[in-house]
Amino acid sequence: MKRLAVAAAVGTVIGLGGVAPVAAAGSGGGLSESAELGNRRFVVTGDRAYEVGAEDGTYPATGWHIRGEMGGFWSQPIKLLDGVWFAADGAWLTASRFTAHPGYTTMTLAGPGGMEIERTDVVPDGARAALIGLRLPAGAGTVRLTVDAHSELLSAYPWGFTTPSQATANNPDTGSFDGRNLVFRDRDGQGGHDWAALVGSALTPSGHALGPGMRGPQGDVICGDPTPAVCDDGPYGKGTGGRLTYEVQGGRTVWFAVAGSDQGLASARTEMSRVLRDPRRALSAKMAARRAVADRTRVDLPGDRLLQQSVDWSKQNLADSVQQSRDLRLFASAQGTALPPVKGTLAEANWLGAGWPDYPWIFATDGEYSAFASVAAGQFRAIENHLRTLRAISDVINDRSGKVVHEVTPDGQVYFGTNTDPGNTDETVKFPSAVALIWRWTGDDRFRDEMYDFSVRAMRYAVALDADGDGWPEGSGNVERAGMGQEKLDVAVYTIRGLLDLADMAASRGDRVTAAWARSAAAGRQRKFESDWWYGGDAHSYADSLQDPGNTKLFQRYWIGAVPMEAELPGGEPVADRGEAALAQRERGCFTGEFGFFHTGTPGCDSVVSSAPPERDIFSLGNAVMATAEGNYGRLAEQRRYTTANARSQLDPSVWEMPGAMPEILPSPDFGTNMSKDFLSRSSVLQTWGAYGILWPVVHQQLGIDPDLGRGALSVVPQIPPGQTRIAGSNIAVGRGHVDVRAEVGGGTLTVTVGAAVRARLTLGAVVPAGTTVAAVRLDGRPAPYRPATTARGTEVLVKAGSGGRHTLRVSLRPAGPSAGHQP
Repeated sequence: MKRLAVAAAVGTVIGLGGVAPVAAAGSGGGLSESAELGNRRFVVTGDRAYEVGAEDGTYPATGWHIRGEMGGFWSQPIKLLDGVWFAADGAWLTASRFTAHPGYTTMTLAGPGGMEIERTDVVPDGARAALIGLRLPAGAGTVRLTVDAHSELLSAYPWGFTTPSQATANNPDTGSFDGRNLVFRDRDGQGGHDWAALVGSALTPSGHALGPGMRGPQGDVICGDPTPAVCDDGPYGKGTGGRLTYEVQGGRTVWFAVAGSDQGLASARTEMSRVLRDPRRALSAKMAARRAVADRTRVDLPGDRLLQQSVDWSKQNLADSVQQSRDLRLFASAQGTALPPVKGTLAEANWLGAGWPDYPWIFATDGEYSAFASVAAGQFRAIENHLRTLRAISDVINDRSGKVVHEVTPDGQVYFGTNTDPGNTDETVKFPSAVALIWRWTGDDRFRDEMYDFSVRAMRYAVALDADGDGWPEGSGNVERAGMGQEKLDVAVYTIRGLLDLADMAASRGDRVTAAWARSAAAGRQRKFESDWWYGGDAHSYADSLQDPGNTKLFQRYWIGAVPMEAELPGGEPVADRGEAALAQRERGCFTGEFGFFHTGTPGCDSVVSSAPPERDIFSLGNAVMATAEGNYGRLAEQRRYTTANARSQLDPSVWEMPGAMPEILPSPDFGTNMSKDFLSRSSVLQTWGAYGILWPVVHQQLGIDPDLGRGALSVVPQIPPGQTRIAGSNIAVGRGHVDVRAEVGGGTLTVTVGAAVRARLTLGAVVPAGTTVAAVRLDGRPAPYRPATTARGTEVLVKAGSGGRHTLRVSLRPAGPSAGHQP
């Protein structure tokens, strides 16, 4: 295993085949890599622009939605450039070292005669521009700097395989020089779009050139068929190039900017001027913003430092994913086959991008899973805005039916999820649960009220999708595979949860009619869930789907088999009654490999003949679902297998592609690795949803933080993982305040210390370690009445602790034996 290179180290990583230092995200340090940089992608984001390239400082053609065009520089909803390249004294610069920092990246560029130039890439939030700083070494004398840029002004939609496609939609770019900057434009000429991109510096160049190439050390290899090992431009590329030269003294930092707009050249110039006014200040602002991200949800996990550091970097991954686009023109493309008139507009969309480089746009299911990570990280506003955007677009496209759209590009194209599309029912029933989750963590009744009408319509729409009247809505769920029955397991589970979450919100608003309907609808489904869905036999699993007519149970070993254990209902219990048996089955080698949970399991652990072929691809979301499922049943030793897998994808240098970034798919028996594939066919190098499998298990399940601030209540009931003696968290955002918690066990005593800087009725407790029972309970030094509760997590001790403040709960333990009762 390679050593983990670190720019500034704090803590250690344990569990990677040794012990290695690791930098805490937000500490000022970073994670470094120096091997195979040309075969590794990187991403730098702001909320209005982003950059994707290779870690050696080049920009190979990347991605598949628009073949070869998903990398480079983008400002939603358009691409600006394929890339920029730098040379010193005639020698093109490539990186010998790459470092990922929270919110920005740095590279050490190897120049002529042993010269080393430090490069910094940052995308300021609120700006449609990226900044690149080059720090020249002192004593270098006058250095001739050359900057190449190649434009590619095109829209996020259409894609390469849709009708129309970019083959006909993309126009040739024009290039010019305005005395300081390269100017690239793509104008419709028919009163349509006017897109512009600028490349330049605050310095005046000593020379310039224009031409069709200008890709630095790269060529003009097109990503054709057969696909070359590395290519430089996609088949739809119609960009052009430019070159700037500067004479710069050594010891100086020169800042360059890439800026653009879909609102014309004047707007692009405004963006350019703004970011070049004070680049150092822009970088400092970005660093300060990311320190604020790091300051929330700080955890101390001495028994699992790898997981601790993954919490740090997962918070940053979430912040990386915040995106914004304006003036969306909404229309449904019928999965890329139609170009109808615009149905409506949206002035501004804010969302969590699903993944880079091929999914940086708006998805319902990604946001709904990422909501759990977002609240645990205290990043409330971003996930609230994501749901607002989904609701606004869904109401326009689906005529206020309540159905949630599935996939939307930042220009307003809805690829899937209309009323006529036969699917994504799971995203509709998950929406009210995401709203309820945020409401409970924030106590924000205004947000609940804003989302309430849509949540009601969503659940009524979904439960009506029941042609056979059995209570289980039809339509596709998370698994998009042929051969499934009409009714899907994840849809069924999330329908029950969605109804109960809606009932909870309805009751809090005094809407008795909706509350009664939703509770009754959920109860009827809960009563028959086990009989309708448990497959039985040696499968030890729930059916993946029900085939009509007759509700024939189909077992196909999909990852959604863990959903009945993953979905937590109001009150804290999962849906499944047979969860322990189902989880034990999913932990076996037919379903779980070195890096976690397979998309589709293999034969060998049961006698079922399945029509679904094995698919041993390991998605970070699958690990998140499985980790959460294990935690719901108090199986924290088993949970560690899945949290460790996702954490390794960020922090293990033998695994990561971009240090600190959690990918879409982990190393897998069938998929292989991202780095074994060309840049056109990889999974996302940064995927948002995997953070769910890190932040939620730590904050909600191990530290036991469970707000219900919509009702003025907060429970803190930690569970210390087996073999560990202490876990802690601080500045964990709840409502407008925060909570600190520390749990430790030793010497026959379990101690929980909580500081709750929030006004709420506080319940303290702990999950009693296996093999022990409660001898006595003291709160703040005094004997305290307590309530034992048997839950899926185990035996919990619960004590009422007043309203917020600082409290210490001590539970005296003794070996399990004959019951000694408990204090009244």
